[in-house]
Amino acid sequence: MLGGVLRERRRRLGLTQEELAERAGVSVRTICHVETGRIEHPRPATVRRLAEALALTGTDLEEFQRAATGIPDASSQPPERSQQPHSDTKPTPEATPIPGVKSIPAQLPPAHPGFTGRTEQLGMLDALLEGEADQLPATGAVVISAIAGTAGVGKTALAVHWASRVAARFPDGQLYVNLRGFHPTGAVMTSAEAVRVFLDAFEVPAERVPQGVEAQFGLYRSLCAGKRLLVLLDNARDAEQVRPLLPGAPGCLALVTSRNQLTGLVASDGAHPLRVDLLTMTEARELLAHRLGPARLAEDPQAVTEIINRCARLPLALSIVAARAATDPHFRLTEFANELRGMGMGMDTGMGADTGTGTGTGAGTGLDPFTDDDPATDVRAVFSWSYQRLSPAAARLFRLLGLYPGPDITAPAAAGLTGLRPERVRPHLAELTRAHLLNQHAPGRYTLHDLLRAYATELTHEHDPEPDRRAALDRLLDHCLRTAATASEILSWYRDPIPLKPPGPDAAAPEELTGPAHASAWFTAELPNLTAAVRRAARAGFETHAWQLAWTMVAFFDLAGHWQEWVTTHQQALDATRRSGDLVGEARTRRNLARVRSRQGRHEDALVHLRRALSLARELGDPVGQAQVLRNMSTVLGRLDRHAEALDLAEQALGLFQGAGHRIGQGRVLNQVAWHHSYLGDHQQAVAYCRQSLRILQELGDRDGEGATWDTLGYAHHHLGDHQEAMVCLTHALRMRRERGDLGEIAESLDHLAESHLALGDRTEAASCWRSALDLLDQLGHVDADRVRERLRAAQPSGV
Repeated sequence: MLGGVLRERRRRLGLTQEELAERAGVSVRTICHVETGRIEHPRPATVRRLAEALALTGTDLEEFQRAATGIPDASSQPPERSQQPHSDTKPTPEATPIPGVKSIPAQLPPAHPGFTGRTEQLGMLDALLEGEADQLPATGAVVISAIAGTAGVGKTALAVHWASRVAARFPDGQLYVNLRGFHPTGAVMTSAEAVRVFLDAFEVPAERVPQGVEAQFGLYRSLCAGKRLLVLLDNARDAEQVRPLLPGAPGCLALVTSRNQLTGLVASDGAHPLRVDLLTMTEARELLAHRLGPARLAEDPQAVTEIINRCARLPLALSIVAARAATDPHFRLTEFANELRGMGMGMDTGMGADTGTGTGTGAGTGLDPFTDDDPATDVRAVFSWSYQRLSPAAARLFRLLGLYPGPDITAPAAAGLTGLRPERVRPHLAELTRAHLLNQHAPGRYTLHDLLRAYATELTHEHDPEPDRRAALDRLLDHCLRTAATASEILSWYRDPIPLKPPGPDAAAPEELTGPAHASAWFTAELPNLTAAVRRAARAGFETHAWQLAWTMVAFFDLAGHWQEWVTTHQQALDATRRSGDLVGEARTRRNLARVRSRQGRHEDALVHLRRALSLARELGDPVGQAQVLRNMSTVLGRLDRHAEALDLAEQALGLFQGAGHRIGQGRVLNQVAWHHSYLGDHQQAVAYCRQSLRILQELGDRDGEGATWDTLGYAHHHLGDHQEAMVCLTHALRMRRERGDLGEIAESLDHLAESHLALGDRTEAASCWRSALDLLDQLGHVDADRVRERLRAAQPSGV
């Protein structure tokens, strides 16, 4: 790995990290993270600067560059794989398998059965894949870029159709993600969120996902290395959003769709731009003929021309008209053309999509680029024509979808939005789907095209009074909050509950979740919607919903390692609580922000939040809140090796928990008291406190807390010289920590177990434990990896 190579080269020159940083023009922190493995694959510019600072040339430079990319020396590779039929790239080295990781993801959406036209663009893509175009980049990256603002032109349909056609030539799988670069509500997917989608597609177990974002990108690139993968990055905003997600390995192909030109990818990454414009008249006729049949078009050729012109040759609009005409085959196309002509007159209301609070005036410009003085280019006319044929209930649902903040919606969430029961809202979702105003992109999950969402937002501001819109958003946020609170309770029952307001008379019941696996799956599926709901709640004046929704997601964030989403949602929640003066919400939010900041290694930031949270808890007269903050502060100070201060705070927290009769808090903080006593050398006291902690935690059934206490007890017994007892305790800890799946905690217990084996003279078992711990720490990019690596090296005879 690069860290070991960099460290060896630096030491060979007698340089400190600070001296190398000054030579290379990079930060000391970057060098530290590279050497410890926290950053596995630095940016190319960083690699170049380091190589220049180390004066590397020839084979030394090649070795350094191979380590940076994770591609092994070609001379050490196994024989080439047999080529797939029509293979178009050179053989690639075999990828190193990662335990528990799925090898063949298949994420491509289904190709549209009615896709027609785009012959020229399909031919260009075929030529690029076959290597017949001079512009084919060495990385195999192709960018499909449409004119800025041309939504609904069919970029995704083209990319999915072509990708499905050539998928067999990428036998190691196909990845897909909608980056939501131009989502009307601003719910853009970050690169960090997208890489988690890909790691999930490879079925990387949550406990094997590194904590750091850079390490996650590195793991993703490692999974792509040596494979033939097709990666479709749909609806990108800009090059910076895309760049970390490019596989960067020979044999992989990246397709990127965007409304922007993405010239940065073309200039810096060798991507090939492909322009997708409005359909030609011929292509538009082919689309209608495919949907309605050539004979029907031949009956009314002038009407066909008028329909195409009034739809502005936009595939989305033409598809909606075709769907409507197909449902009424007894009507002549002239009647549809006349209807469009009549509805097009005066349809420009001057209203656009409101992407803010959902309670404003709607004075946006969502459809304005598609509106002109000439009604033939008024896309609103096409949408209104389909909308006006809906039943009243389906029309109301469509309008209210303009308020929905997330990228997709389920029937239960739609029930929350409308105040209807799920079984009553499902027929309305089906009606919208039949009218092509909604798309069921996965079983039970519906999405709205950006233009249709903008139109729905215009309609709800035009037809639904502001109190009704606000009530709908309130119902939706309530539904999200109550289901998320149910899921949080399943995953972490020991957390102090939050005071939810009573449900309203038309509130939808929370979804039923049957256990931890179901709760985690729900959080995984709904994460983009929930994070968008926090943002919308914070902006729309629903501050309590904002912080409470963020609070409910912490247990999932903690288990799944979604650190960036944890920070983002809680920063938005914190801003909301400060605006509204909600001291309870601010105190709880700061505690959770401190937890994730400390996990990210930003301990001083964590302490700033905790000091403010402690002040608020005292101001509120909340002894349990004070105790929780003191317990969190004790943990952070322990990570900073300030154990005397940490012990004092843990003892203060214990007194407050005991005074309040808070049993779970007592059990957990007793373990912290024991841990700090042991680190300060008082191992007998540590054993005594651990025994007290175990009695409480076992009585309450807190296996997570019990596992941590068994680890502390084993650590204390080891330092008392009772190594057999230590091994019994640590074996208990290891079993319980593996149940939870926290890699850092598992590695900690393995490290302690190795020390006890070594003290008993069993170097083989000690080395085995350290080897397992090191594997986990390297996956996490953990700072303790080098310390364990040195212990492993010392435990093995003759450096083997």
